[in-house]
Amino acid sequence: MDLRTDARARTLLALAASIVVAGALLAGLLLPWVGGPAVAAQRSTGLLGDLPTELTIDTPPGNTVLLAANGEPITHFYDENRAPVAGDAIAEVMKQAMVAIEDARFYDHRGLDVQGTLRALVTNLAAGGVQEGGSTLTQQLVKQTLLQTAPTPEERRAATEQTLGRKLREARLALALEETYSKDEILTRYLNLVYFGQNAYGVQPAARAFFGVDAAALNVPQAALLAGLAQSPTTDDPFTNPDAATARRNVVLGRMAEQGYISAADATAAQAAPLGLAPAPAPRRGCVEASVGPFVCDFVQRYLIQELGLSQDELDNGGYVIQTTLDVELQRAGDAAVLNTLAMDDSLAGMFTAVEPGTGHLLAMSVNRIFGYDRADPVQESFNLNVAASQGSGSTYKVFVAAAALARGYSSYYTLTTSDPYVSRVYRDGSRPYDVENAGRYRATLDLTTALYQSSNTYFLALEDALGSVEEPVRMAESMGLFQFSDPGLPQQIIDENRGSFTFGAEATSPLALASAYSTLAAGGTQCDVVPVTAVLDRHGEPARGADGEPLPVGDRCTPEAIPPGVATTLTQILRKDVEPGNPGATGTRAYVRGHQIAGKTGTSQDNFSVAFVGYTPEITASVMVLNPKRNEDVGGFGGGKGATIWHDAMAPVLEARGSSDFPPADPQVQNGNTRPVPGCSSVRGCQAALTDAGFQYSTVRVDSDREEGTLLGTSPRRGGRAVPGQVVSILVSNGSDFVEPAPEPPPVPEPGPVPPPAPEPGPAPPPAPAAPVSPLPASQVPWGPEFPR
Repeated sequence: MDLRTDARARTLLALAASIVVAGALLAGLLLPWVGGPAVAAQRSTGLLGDLPTELTIDTPPGNTVLLAANGEPITHFYDENRAPVAGDAIAEVMKQAMVAIEDARFYDHRGLDVQGTLRALVTNLAAGGVQEGGSTLTQQLVKQTLLQTAPTPEERRAATEQTLGRKLREARLALALEETYSKDEILTRYLNLVYFGQNAYGVQPAARAFFGVDAAALNVPQAALLAGLAQSPTTDDPFTNPDAATARRNVVLGRMAEQGYISAADATAAQAAPLGLAPAPAPRRGCVEASVGPFVCDFVQRYLIQELGLSQDELDNGGYVIQTTLDVELQRAGDAAVLNTLAMDDSLAGMFTAVEPGTGHLLAMSVNRIFGYDRADPVQESFNLNVAASQGSGSTYKVFVAAAALARGYSSYYTLTTSDPYVSRVYRDGSRPYDVENAGRYRATLDLTTALYQSSNTYFLALEDALGSVEEPVRMAESMGLFQFSDPGLPQQIIDENRGSFTFGAEATSPLALASAYSTLAAGGTQCDVVPVTAVLDRHGEPARGADGEPLPVGDRCTPEAIPPGVATTLTQILRKDVEPGNPGATGTRAYVRGHQIAGKTGTSQDNFSVAFVGYTPEITASVMVLNPKRNEDVGGFGGGKGATIWHDAMAPVLEARGSSDFPPADPQVQNGNTRPVPGCSSVRGCQAALTDAGFQYSTVRVDSDREEGTLLGTSPRRGGRAVPGQVVSILVSNGSDFVEPAPEPPPVPEPGPVPPPAPEPGPAPPPAPAAPVSPLPASQVPWGPEFPR
């Protein structure tokens, strides 16, 4: 005798003996259900016990999906590709094919099929190997459910171990399952659970993975192929082993004909058909494959885990529906705008970042980079540059100082005269006084409105001096939301060090935080933390709950009147002058979109290592920053160049399509503050008295002029201007530097004529004529301009 044949025979005999013994044990255990259903029904609770949780809930959920604000799918999170569908969304031929090949007596048995088990034994013995299984579809559903829901490797091994105990438990649960669910429910659950290969768990992903159709559209040969894969998805994979797949499919077709689901002729025709594979792409997976806004997706993913407490495993396997705030039209416009200015492989990164005022909803994150993890590819970036703080944003911080001054009671007309460079009397640079120069030529005397939209450096350092410390500007920025992605200790550190550079935006700044802070102005003083989701629904469409059993804390996180509303509206009206036409010296005019009210501010950091522009309408606030994220590089130009251009190109198509509303007017009380008019005067001594009486301090400043030395030129702020009580008003006196003494007129030449009569005798001299009063130059004619020291 051939030893291999002898060994096979012994193995099959042992298998047969095991099955017989197991069958006897099962018969004893299950006799009530086989012999007397009525008795079984009475004893089911005691004998079978309750079903485990895994079998009383739905089969494993589908993929987690991220939706844009308009409902457009962005991407999915999943380990195993699942998409459970209802029974009526599965083609009837698919159900028939699965029953024909896996459990012909499915509609006759009650969870266990003794007849089918004996038939399988005979078939396998005759074939010399396992050709047919003895488990019913219900038993297979039990096994696959316990396997696929097992949380630990130990439990997964227990679900597949070849022991009599497991078989008995499987049989007991199958009987209980049949008492709980209808046949169609059991078959639907099984078809949504079984693995078909190609990472497709369930018939819907399988229909897409192999044929590019939905499960409801499967035809006979397609259904037969999928049904055949259920037992051996790897061995019979049609992509790698088409011959085996074809043979297995044809076996299924034959069984369908034998059992009357299709005719013999239809089976023959289907067996001759090609496999007809037409795979559709798998669902997008993770942020790398997001269809739009991958950096928003990254922010959402981190927010769900770090803020809402979900785990990555829950995201991958929980089947959530996550409603994000992503504005796909604005996102795509931002993507195009950035690439219009900076190529994908440019060393400079341009970040366009937008939020919604009044809600904090994250609308868009664009950058000239591809979201990815390949470090060898210079255009791939997994670090979210829209959130990171790497460079300063320059004069965009002047808004925080202006807001602090307005809140203190300084008006939008608050006027200062500064030299250029200006040396601070409050702040220091190490052991030396802190000083600053302007980038360009500015008038020496400016009010707050003009100084802000023209972005005078010397004025704003002097304004910080007037405030006395940097604390109020820093606290204002904090209240507006600037530090929400920073080290919590940073604001106090800036205050403790009394950094005069704060107004010039030297601190590393997050583009997202910058947009969020300015959105507080757009929302009339309401500050909202950035939130990227509005709802997280579980697999049943109900609000998802955390580990504490409470609904996840999604929703807006806003603080009404975080800053005084009047300060916000007044600043907005000032910042409109930086963008909208008709304001000489404005720096952000390239951002203007005709027909819309737009407020904004430019910024350029030290040595031009970054430029920034922040602009807003009542509906959208967006920042742009351009910088090299890996090393210091001169960006070139100022914030009104690349920054304002990208902002315009991103916002123009959206504003033109949607329109925008108007800003509320400035608050008159904030606009005027606690200022009072500067009085007029005609002499230095008269000015000193008048200013003192009006509640101001004064200082006499000698300035270059073509007037005679000592001539009164006026005051700064000038007559009729406004200043706060206690403010130092400069009395401007000519130093005569450009004064030219007028040449004396020559004496008149007498006309020839008759000899005059002799002069009379001298008498008493007449009194001298009174001197004509010297009128000072009217305030309107005082030469304000760049000829004064800057």
